[in-house]
Amino acid sequence: MNRPRTVGELKRSGYRTVPVKEEVRANLITKLKAREPLFPGIIGYETTVVPALVNAILARHDIILLGLRGQAKTRIIRMLPSLLDEYVPVIKGSEVNDDPFRPVSKFGSDRLRDEGDETEIDWLHRERRFSEKLATPDVTIADLIGDIDPIKAATQRLHYSHEGAIHFGLIPRSNRGIFALNELPDLQPRIQVGLFNILEEKDVQIRGFNIRIPLDVFLVFTANPEDYTNRGSIITPLKDRIDSQILTHYPRTLDDAIEITGQEAWTERNGAPAVIPHYFKEIIESIAFEARRSEFVDQKSGVSARLTIAAMENLVSNAERRAILLGEERIVPRMCDLPHVLPGVTGKVELVFEGEQEGAMKVGKALIGKATRTVFARYFPDPLQRPRRRESSASTEQTPKNEYTPVVRWFEQGNSLMLSDDMPFAAYRAELARVPGLKEVTMKHFKLGDDDPYGLATAMEFVLDGLHQNSRIAKEEVDHVAVYKDMVGQIFSGRAGDIDEGD
Repeated sequence: MNRPRTVGELKRSGYRTVPVKEEVRANLITKLKAREPLFPGIIGYETTVVPALVNAILARHDIILLGLRGQAKTRIIRMLPSLLDEYVPVIKGSEVNDDPFRPVSKFGSDRLRDEGDETEIDWLHRERRFSEKLATPDVTIADLIGDIDPIKAATQRLHYSHEGAIHFGLIPRSNRGIFALNELPDLQPRIQVGLFNILEEKDVQIRGFNIRIPLDVFLVFTANPEDYTNRGSIITPLKDRIDSQILTHYPRTLDDAIEITGQEAWTERNGAPAVIPHYFKEIIESIAFEARRSEFVDQKSGVSARLTIAAMENLVSNAERRAILLGEERIVPRMCDLPHVLPGVTGKVELVFEGEQEGAMKVGKALIGKATRTVFARYFPDPLQRPRRRESSASTEQTPKNEYTPVVRWFEQGNSLMLSDDMPFAAYRAELARVPGLKEVTMKHFKLGDDDPYGLATAMEFVLDGLHQNSRIAKEEVDHVAVYKDMVGQIFSGRAGDIDEGD
């Protein structure tokens, strides 16, 4: 496509420039009419955040996304450039992307005055019209707005009050585009004050000189809630000038959370995806859900979606490590791999004082235990619920039985089962097959058969761990070797303290 190269050619083409917020609004309306996805890959916000964001753009508002860590705030703002035109014309050489018809800088005005319709123009792609800055305490007004450059002034023999002596900051350089400032509360209050004019009067002043440059910028901010960010806060006058405050949130359903982790986690190794049973995905997500309501976790800090992504990748990696060492082709996680997700969990939760007293590892193990018990209850009947006695007086049965009775009774007879994360599959499967009734109860509720030996064996271990989390059998873990045994015998042996807490 041959685009105009001078202002004159641009005029003859009939091109008209519009303010950036009008441009974004028009492109948004086009996408809405065409039913195009606005923010692909953003899951769980379809009825909450996305409508609020659409309304703000239609209203031509500057925006702040307010939410805890790991709620896709940065990802959303990085998708906003897709609402810009693919290319827009600017005066060639302009530092502030001057509109060829209405330049705002002295450079652009002088060039248009001197060269007229022969003024050269460049075409700026939408990706170059988006600027992003992470707010830190050391950010200055010069970084964001600009400052007088004494070397530039001396070299060109300019007075300091001359606009040509200015070195423009990030915001003026984002003229006719989108500027995003992440973690706004981390910006010092005196620097936040410097944003007042940009938000309200849409201009900037440099060093107090009588130079005002009217800007055309779509401003977007992100922040954590003020009561969490102890490094600073958003000053009230600045918050008042930001038109729309949009609250983000964590996934509200397990299905949304699973879809997000499935989209983000790296689970395909060496070109082949790992075989991850669905209940494993539920357990991983339930760890985050449990953490978000745990009394040991600081709820003001939030529990990022990065926790489940890292946990899932660690789970798959341990299964991959086993497959590599044992020469097995299939990468299939086992319940005994779950302790290996702890490195992805403990560093991503902020503990309150009571949690610090317990220790990060103990809290992490408890979260995994609670998640396992919660997911187990979705697939299997309650192991603690006793069935009704038969009404018939002819029955000689003294103790009512449930489907777990053969499994529990086997352990009550003094038997134990040892599983480790480095066992070859044949040995792992054979060890689980020793428990009478375990295969039958697993097949009944998971509809698995011998045609899927990997899935069946892993599900059988899931049943054992579910019984442990419901205090029907005991479990000891030492160096990633799990030993299942009788609960009563464990207590009377004086080693009850070694039992994993599932409560």
